[in-house]
Amino acid sequence: MPTLNTANTLNDIGADLACALDPVRLAARAGILLDPWQSQYLRSGAPRQLLNCSRQSGKSTATAIKALHKALYKPRSLSLLVSPTLRQSGELFKKVISVYGDLGRPVSPESETALTLTLENGSRIVSLPGKEGTIRGYSGVDLLAIDEAAWVPETLYLSVRPMLAVSGGDLVAVSTPYGTRGWFYEAWRGEQPWERYEVPATMCPRITPEFLEEEKENMGEWWFTQEYMCIFCDADSQAFRREDIDRAFEESVQTWAL
Repeated sequence: MPTLNTANTLNDIGADLACALDPVRLAARAGILLDPWQSQYLRSGAPRQLLNCSRQSGKSTATAIKALHKALYKPRSLSLLVSPTLRQSGELFKKVISVYGDLGRPVSPESETALTLTLENGSRIVSLPGKEGTIRGYSGVDLLAIDEAAWVPETLYLSVRPMLAVSGGDLVAVSTPYGTRGWFYEAWRGEQPWERYEVPATMCPRITPEFLEEEKENMGEWWFTQEYMCIFCDADSQAFRREDIDRAFEESVQTWAL
């Protein structure tokens, strides 16, 4: 009869408890060394988060870890990942599955498809393209993550928010900028209580200054500042700058005595 190694069992329980309490520990267990902003993002308890991030900064990887942590440690939870296109949905879901595999699949899968993972604890992670008709049927969402949010239409954004009404789930919007328009831009510059993260490429240790200099020379200032420096740029064809348009309208109303 095999002998139970109590010390190893306790160590495993302790390690699992540490991961349950800290998503950063979970990432480390999967062999992922996070940047400081990623650790702050994952450890935050803020229910509403906006991530304005450079390309290749690790925003999708961090969001995949966030969704997987929710699924592993909150039984019967639903994490819904929304992306503008089917291809982007597939790429984000692959990151989830990759981390899940690196962890050794700690909770066995009940079923797995190209865009859905259902665990034996009843939790689901569903990654979908941003089509209103395919998303409206979901409810009781514990985590709603909108990837490349600046490209997601406002109508879709407004149609998915009610999914959090009963569950009180978390909402995360992740994107690089896409001009001075759209709900993501308005949310970033607005006064609503979002927790905001701005992560230019200069904050990513995996992107070298030499590469950025080359990109700036090849892409031009407009594209470079938008794709890598998190700046919301006016469209080239726009006749007036957004800040000039905003100044043209007085929000307060002055009453004149007659």
